[in-house]
Amino acid sequence: MPDALPSIGYVGGTGPAGSALAVRLASVGYAGCIGSRTKERGVQVAEEMKAKWPRHNLNLVGGDNVDAASRDIVVLATPWDSAATTVTELADHLRGKIVITMANALVRVGKEFQPLIPPRGSIAAHVQAAIPLSRVVAAFQHLPATELGALDHEVDSDVLICSDFREATQTVSEMVARIAGCRPLNAGLLSNALAIEALTAVLLQLNVRYKTRVAPRFTGID
Repeated sequence: MPDALPSIGYVGGTGPAGSALAVRLASVGYAGCIGSRTKERGVQVAEEMKAKWPRHNLNLVGGDNVDAASRDIVVLATPWDSAATTVTELADHLRGKIVITMANALVRVGKEFQPLIPPRGSIAAHVQAAIPLSRVVAAFQHLPATELGALDHEVDSDVLICSDFREATQTVSEMVARIAGCRPLNAGLLSNALAIEALTAVLLQLNVRYKTRVAPRFTGID
């Protein structure tokens, strides 16, 4: 029998991006736990997601952030400005695990989105410094939450992946490859997450200007 897929916990996963990723990965076989500061909220969102897509039989449960952090792989889906604080509180549960950051530090000034430079240059690097015994991977920042959570169609996007840990990059690449329409691309070490996170401001600006949902697709790569 093939090895079972790892389970995934979504710390702060009740927002649009976290719940969308949880739904999409559950639809391709990854059991998930949507976490929140309160267990009741996590359970509520998990039940709402399953009720929204009943024919997919999603293997999702809800819980608090400790429940989510206890899974095999952890996605950090909190707002960017609470990411490092949250993982510090959960450090014992995250020890030795792959921790995926998907947040972007952005601010809207008038009609323009602008990137912010967080401590250590990127959210991903800041999180890695806060939990040095975990293996942080930056991924999924550019997937539009609305498209990601709509299971009635594929997601058409490349997914840039950065990490200082080769095996962690490979594991997350395998996750991405299971999502129909997505292609994982190894974008190098975690230091490159700065440019990737900042690019989201450009993508959001394109969404506003052209009233669409853009996602990156790179040419010239077989």
